This record gives sequence, structure tokens and C-alpha cells, in this order.
Amino acid sequence: MKGWSLLVPVAAYAVTGCMASKGDIRLLQDEIHTLRAMQSRADTSRKAQTDSALMMIGRTNDSLRALAQRFGAFQATVGGELFEMGKQLITIQELAGMSQKRILELRATMEERAQSISSADTAAAPAAPGPAQLFQLSFDQLRRGSYGTARAGFEELLRRYPDFEEASAAQLYVGQSYAEERRIAEADSVYALVVTRYPRSKDAPTALYKYGLSQLSQGKKAAARAALQRVVREFPSSTEAELAGDRLKTIK
Repeated sequence: MKGWSLLVPVAAYAVTGCMASKGDIRLLQDEIHTLRAMQSRADTSRKAQTDSALMMIGRTNDSLRALAQRFGAFQATVGGELFEMGKQLITIQELAGMSQKRILELRATMEERAQSISSADTAAAPAAPGPAQLFQLSFDQLRRGSYGTARAGFEELLRRYPDFEEASAAQLYVGQSYAEERRIAEADSVYALVVTRYPRSKDAPTALYKYGLSQLSQGKKAAARAALQRVVREFPSSTEAELAGDRLKTIK
């Protein structure tokens, strides 16, 4: 609006140019110079503002690119660290899953060496095998099919070392040795004993599940169903619970 007000006298002088004096012409020139100066200042101001805005946009883009690079590096670092952590966790799990069997084998070897050293030092008769050694010897017999020998070894282990950490497994293998000989009643009795004597052990759900399968093989569906339901109810996180659930679906 202000620009139009400045152009009004210019238009008026243009219409009445033939009547204008030198003073009027000078005044018109001053007005034109003023208008040009104002326009120039406005252009300069707009250019400065535009340059400043472009500079700010450029700086912002640079900051965003730098941030994106840092974030990408961070992601790569974290991803690499998580990958390494995953590898370490797998290694730990593999070592932990080295299995109790392997640990027992190592312990049996250590016990045997300790006995050899003791016998050599004292020139005495060989000492009786330790719990891990006795467990391993009995397990080897069970695996070879010498069920009576294996059972005798496990029973000796339970008699001499009742607090041995694998006592529940030894008891379970006693039941398995009976089952392999088709002595079903004795096997069922031992399976029930495992659950009663070691209710919180890792072998309790296995023994109860084996008991349920044994009852089912004998046609005792009610007893089998009750045992398998106990597995699901009392040991829900065990592998046997999943197996028992599947087997229950087949009992009519």
C-alpha cells in the first residue's frame, strides 16, 4: 500500500508533465531516488534474510547428516555387541549343556586318579569308588544291557551316598533296569518311589511320566490318566508335561 502511495505523485506528474516546473521535476526525481533506495534496501534485506535462512537450512542439514552418521555408527556398535553377547550366551549354554553326564564323567575320572595316588602313597588296597565314579560305572553297565549289574551299582550308590546330587537319577535308573527286564511291577514301584522321595528333582516328572506310560501299556487307563494329569499339573514347565498332554488326548 505504501508503494502505491509513492507512485501516485509520479503518475500525477506524468499526466500534467507539460505544466510541471523545474522544481516539480526535481521533486519528482527525488521521489524516484527515494523509491529506488527504499526498494534497494528492501531487496538487500530480503536477500540477507534469504541467505541467512539458506545458511541455517544448510547447517541443519549438516547437523542431521552428522546425527544420522553417529546414529548409524551407534546402531552398528550396538548390533555388533548384541551379536557378540548372543554368541557368548550360546557358548555359555553349550558349556552349561555340556550335560550332567559329562560332568559326572569328569568327576569320576578325578575320583579314580585321586584313589590311584592315595593307593600308591600308602601301598594299601584300592579304595572303594567315589559317588561319581560309581554312578558312571553303573550307567555304563546299564547302557551295555547288563541290567542286574547296573541296578546293583546304583543301589550301592544310594546306600553309601544317599545325599549324592544325582541320587534321584540313580533311583530312576534302577526303575529303568527293571523295566528293561520286563519286571513291570518292580519298575512301577521304583518310579513311584522317585516321585515320593525326590518330588522337586528334575527326575520326578520323568519317573511319573514313565509310570503313566507303564499303566497305559497295561490297559489301566484310569491310573494312566491320573499320572499323566499329575505331570501336567505339578510339572507344567517340563518336557514331560508337553508329552503327557499329547498322550492324554489319545486316551479314550
